Amino acid sequence: GPKAVADLLLPLPHDWNVATVVVQHVDVAFAPGLAKWLGDRTGRPVRVAEHGQQPVAGDVLVAGTNDHLVLSKSRTLEYREEPREVFFRPSVDVFFESVAEHWPETGAAVLLTGMGRDGARGLLKLRSRGWHTIAQDEATSVVWSMPKAAVDSGAACEVLPIDRMARVVAARLGT
Repeated sequence: GPKAVADLLLPLPHDWNVATVVVQHVDVAFAPGLAKWLGDRTGRPVRVAEHGQQPVAGDVLVAGTNDHLVLSKSRTLEYREEPREVFFRPSVDVFFESVAEHWPETGAAVLLTGMGRDGARGLLKLRSRGWHTIAQDEATSVVWSMPKAAVDSGAACEVLPIDRMARVVAARLGT
């Protein structure tokens, strides 16, 4: 949950020059508070992602509505109701799949503790496109079903404890 996100963001380099997008299953009423809490906890500027915004180096953006956050063909962030049948909102799968389709470069994607299977399918798509994909290990997860689904499907290049993730991500992205 939110603590795991903070634990991942906190040790990243202070001159982090990579766009970071957080998709957390949280109601629209709580998203601004989550962004503020993450900012306070990590000492980084964290904002709610706005419709039409392009993620740029140094951004830490949090999905902020009950709709799905997606990366569009023009590489801007958009909120969409579709697919309506996806229960978890915003869906990590929907976001990861849109990034796999529209982001021109590879990067790193992390799937943290959580309930259900959301994120596994999208993480697999990112991995198939050359991204470095990481799932949180069982020992440091509060609920291991989301990361477990990613591990079981072969979507994760690595399975790591939360306290090792930032170092690996920073090394992979050259920062």
